[in-house]
Amino acid sequence: MISIYHKHEIRPFLQRFEKRRTQVNAEVDATVREIVDQVQADGDAALLSFAQKFDKVDLKKLGLLIPESELQQAHQHLDAELLQAIRKSRENIARFHSKSLPQSWMSWEEDGIILGQRLLPLQRVGVYVPGGRAAYPSSLLMGVIPAQVAGVRDIIVTTPCSADGQTNPTILAAAWELGIRKVYRIGGAQAIAAMAFGTESVPRVDKIVGPGNIYVATAKKQLYGTVGIDMMAGPSEVLVVADDSASPDFIAADLLAQAEHDPLASAILITPSADLAQQTAQSVNKLAAKLPRLTVIKESLCNFGGILVTEDLNEAAQLSNRLAPEHLSLHVEEVWKWLPQFTAAGAIFLGSYSPEAVGDYWAGPNHVLPTSGSARFSSPLRGEDFLRASSLIYYTEQGLAKASSCIETFAESEGLDAHAQSIKIRARKNA
Repeated sequence: MISIYHKHEIRPFLQRFEKRRTQVNAEVDATVREIVDQVQADGDAALLSFAQKFDKVDLKKLGLLIPESELQQAHQHLDAELLQAIRKSRENIARFHSKSLPQSWMSWEEDGIILGQRLLPLQRVGVYVPGGRAAYPSSLLMGVIPAQVAGVRDIIVTTPCSADGQTNPTILAAAWELGIRKVYRIGGAQAIAAMAFGTESVPRVDKIVGPGNIYVATAKKQLYGTVGIDMMAGPSEVLVVADDSASPDFIAADLLAQAEHDPLASAILITPSADLAQQTAQSVNKLAAKLPRLTVIKESLCNFGGILVTEDLNEAAQLSNRLAPEHLSLHVEEVWKWLPQFTAAGAIFLGSYSPEAVGDYWAGPNHVLPTSGSARFSSPLRGEDFLRASSLIYYTEQGLAKASSCIETFAESEGLDAHAQSIKIRARKNA
C-alpha cells in the first residue's frame, strides 16, 4: 500500500512529488474563472443556478441564508459530550491566539516627532467550512475564533449543503455556540466569489479564510487582491521523521490519519532505519484494513505517500526542510536536540505522544497551515492575520526642517521634483 524508497530512489520520488505541487490544472482554472465571472455579474441568481447544477439542490425555496432557528435547534440537539469538547477546544484556541496578538504602539522622538503603528481589526471576515467528502466543524473554530480574538465583529460562514438542503448539524451548532448568526448554504468556488464581490444576500467581506477543495483554492487564488485570503492552500500533507526509537504503530497511525483526508493528501515517513521502514509499512497495512475510508487511504498512499530511507537524521532534516511540510511530526529520541535542525514546517509535533490530531482539534495552534512547500515563507493562520496596520507619522516644523535637505536629495535623485517641492515649499514658508 505504501512504497519504501532507498538511497538512489529518493531523488526521483521527490522530483515527482514536487512536480505535483507546482502543477496547475488548466481545466479547473478555466471553470473557476467562469464561475467567478458569473457570480460577479449575476449575484444571487448565479448562486442559485450553481446550487442546482453542482449540488442538485433548489435553494429558491430554502434560501441561501440558513435561519437562526435552525442553528439554535442544531445546538439544542447536539450531543452533550461533543458540546463540552467544542467549548474546551474553543478555550484552548482563544488562549493560544491571544498570546501572539501584536499591540498598537507610539514612540516619541526628538523635536516633537511621533511615530507609531495603529492596529485595527478587519470589519468583516468570511469563513469557508468544507462539507464535501467530510464536514469539518473544527475548521469553523479555527477560522472564527482567531478573528474574534482579534476583534472582528462581523463574521459570516459559508458551507455546502446536501441535495435536500441540509447542512452538517455540528457545523451549525458550533456556529451558534461561537455567536455566528449568518451561515450560508453555499459551497465551492461560487461561495468564495460571493464573499469576495458581495451579492444581494451575501455581504462582501474583507478577508476569506478556511480550507477547501481545488475549486475553492483556485477561486481564492484568482480573487486575491479583490479580497484578502489566508493562504493559497493545496492538498493536506504530513511528514514524519523518525529514528529507531519510534513506534511503527504510532507512525503508521499518523500516516493513515493524514491519508484519510483526501486521495490527493500526502503522507511520508523519512527515517535512517531500514527496519523501522519495513515495520511501519507492515503496520500501515494492518491498521488501514480496519478503517472505513480505506479506498481513499489506498489512493492517497499509492499516489503521494512513501517511506524514504536516509543515511542518517541529518539527511532526513535536510529533506524535510526541502519539502517544508504542512505538518511535521518528529518521532525521535532526543526531540529537543534535533528541533533546531528543522527550519521549515507549518506545525511541528514533537515526540511520539503529540499526534497531529491533537493539533487539529485541541491544543490551540491553528490547523489552517501553509501547504505545498509554502511553509518556507508563510505561516499558520493567526490572530494577527485579522488585523490591519496603519503607520502613524507626525512631524513638527522643527523636525521637518532638520530632515528637509536629505529628503529633497532623495526625491531629486529619483527625478521626482514634485516630491522635493512638497518639502521645499514648507521650508520657504518658514524661512
